[in-house]
Amino acid sequence: MENYIIVQKGPFFSNLDKTQRHLKFFPLSSFMERLLTNDGSMTFFNPLFKEAYHSRSGALEEAFKKYIEPCKIASGMKILDVCFGIGYNSAAAIHKILSEKGTLQIVALEYDRNVLNNIQEVEVPDYLQAAYRIIQKAALQGSYDDGAISLRILVGDARQTLQGIQDTFDAIFLDPFSTMKNPELWTVDFFKLLKETLHEQGILATYSSSAIVRGGLREAGFLIGNGPIIGRARPSTLASLKRTLPPLLEQDEKLIVAFGRPFRDPFLNWSKENILEERERLPL
Repeated sequence: MENYIIVQKGPFFSNLDKTQRHLKFFPLSSFMERLLTNDGSMTFFNPLFKEAYHSRSGALEEAFKKYIEPCKIASGMKILDVCFGIGYNSAAAIHKILSEKGTLQIVALEYDRNVLNNIQEVEVPDYLQAAYRIIQKAALQGSYDDGAISLRILVGDARQTLQGIQDTFDAIFLDPFSTMKNPELWTVDFFKLLKETLHEQGILATYSSSAIVRGGLREAGFLIGNGPIIGRARPSTLASLKRTLPPLLEQDEKLIVAFGRPFRDPFLNWSKENILEERERLPL
């Protein structure tokens, strides 16, 4: 059952009778707490997943250092942005291409319409405002295309929306909530879908260094390597079909052997609980 907060002339009240006519009810998920990260950029806390959209070390720093740079974003590329959120990863890519007067196509997948509504409230640094205006327009309209920059946002469960995409991408930004909060998008079966959309020389980047994620990517047929260390103790993860990547360390390989039993979702419709339970049930 959806949780609600109740608004009466401004203040918020909880645990009141939903049938009271003078009160207005809003889904709890539509109200997101703003958070300031260490690089001065803002993010939100999602009340359903109970996690912030970005690392507290720096939301924009993470976008540029973990996605734009390792994916070698350049003019003419096509990007798949999985878990669009408030659009920082796409905005960082657009910013780079605007500075080069180039072209870029992005298809973005997002589950939560509420976060798209909150995009209109996001304040970004001056240098990013031109790129972020494109994000805000696309969030309102569902898409943006000026002939040079194209951005299309598909709302829904990424496991289903991805199956309707026929494009091949040069880069994939994989940015769900953490493995235990959002296992639906960290399964071998979802990774296999992503593999079908990635150009053989393309790069998939994710912030996660989880052995579960790395084991799943490898089983799905990806080559995997270490990404940059930004705001966390361990490096992020890069994956490709044929491209040479920075190698994993011996310790990384040991972690995959010990803890890398992946999540599975054979019909791409299992609940979070089913996915977690199935992993625990199966032997190593």
